[in-house]
Amino acid sequence: MDNKDVISVLNDLIETSKDGEKGFAECADDVKEPRLQSFFVQRAQDCASAAAELQQLVRSLGGDPETSSSVSGALHRGWVDLKSMITGKSTEAILNECERGEDAALKSYRSALEKDLPASVRSVLEQQLQGVQRNHDQVKALRDSARAS
Repeated sequence: MDNKDVISVLNDLIETSKDGEKGFAECADDVKEPRLQSFFVQRAQDCASAAAELQQLVRSLGGDPETSSSVSGALHRGWVDLKSMITGKSTEAILNECERGEDAALKSYRSALEKDLPASVRSVLEQQLQGVQRNHDQVKALRDSARAS
């Protein structure tokens, strides 16, 4: 892959990270339980850090980094807002939507890692994928716990 293609892949993942940041921040606003609020705030900060790391990689490759979330992420958040107005903002419903967002993030990272990326970029993406997987697994566990309650 040439630099332009690598930059494009990274910019797509910056949008994904920004989607996660905004999604987790909205979840923090929507839940009532302080422990969950804290969890979501920390995950939003983790996503912001991941985006910043990717933006630095883009700059190091001579590109202009993406600075916003994706249109599809904004549409998903709008759908979640509409759905929660209709069904109420139960903890389980919020966690379900959060897990769907993390499913999308996992798919984006895995797709990016299927490409022929420079080793330095691949290393960062593999490390970030582990963080996305951890987020997903934690959200799923929290959702399962909320469902069981």
